[in-house]
Amino acid sequence: MNTTSFLSALQSHQLILDGATGTELNRRGVDTGLPLWSANALMNDRDAKILQQIHEDYLRAGADIITTNTFRTHRRALALSGNADRALELTRRAVNIARAAIANVPSDKPHFVAGSISTLEDCYRPDLVPPDDELRAEHSERVHHLVECGVDLILIETINTIREAVIMARLATITGTPVVVSFVYDCDGRILSSETLTEAASQLLPLGICAIGVNCGPTPTLAKPLAELQTACGRDFPLIAYGNIGYADEKVGWVNTDSENPNAYCEHASQWPVKIVGGCCGTTPDHIAQLKSSLK
Repeated sequence: MNTTSFLSALQSHQLILDGATGTELNRRGVDTGLPLWSANALMNDRDAKILQQIHEDYLRAGADIITTNTFRTHRRALALSGNADRALELTRRAVNIARAAIANVPSDKPHFVAGSISTLEDCYRPDLVPPDDELRAEHSERVHHLVECGVDLILIETINTIREAVIMARLATITGTPVVVSFVYDCDGRILSSETLTEAASQLLPLGICAIGVNCGPTPTLAKPLAELQTACGRDFPLIAYGNIGYADEKVGWVNTDSENPNAYCEHASQWPVKIVGGCCGTTPDHIAQLKSSLK
């Protein structure tokens, strides 16, 4: 783990998060069909090699942070394919692949592994969020799996209610691992539960998270919720943002489009008041390379 170095880097300069994993796997011929979606890449050596290559491509493009392919390696999601008992095994494999990618790309600066955790149910369905006791039990296992596997930070992402976010953040921060929380929002800039980001910040900042922000919204729309978060958190508190390109689909998970090319994406990102910036669904290593170039 490299938690102290990550916190120091976060305070000293802007960090670049990688781009999409699931949609990039799909672009490269990996089956990302539901229910496992991106976790399919952990099921065989061929697809695992493609996953590592994607991580390496993001590192070479300029990413400081690599996100583990653990979005769907929790017991509840894996149970839908009969793999519930493989949660720790697949989480460890995802973290090890990210570490292997970093080791394979020489650099004179540190790189960090972010352990991805999202909602137990559908990211776009706040009405499906389970009761608190189920959230505590299942997210506790996810957090401890990631910490045991040695991530540098925990990235709680694409969250659609304050209730689930607070439970996740409490469980994660008590481990001593840096915690970043990112919400998915609607066209009005509210969390999908219709709660405000201001209220989310008021409940999460006292827990000791190190950054907060938004992701998985259309790239041109991120500025509004980020402005609200900057007001709520103060100008010096680190924010994170990473937008998507394309749209969700119930059958295939995500449909890629070219609605925001790398230059257009970076024009939007240059206006975001953030310390961590990357790309969500649909973005590619080309988007991250352009981010790296433009941020210089």
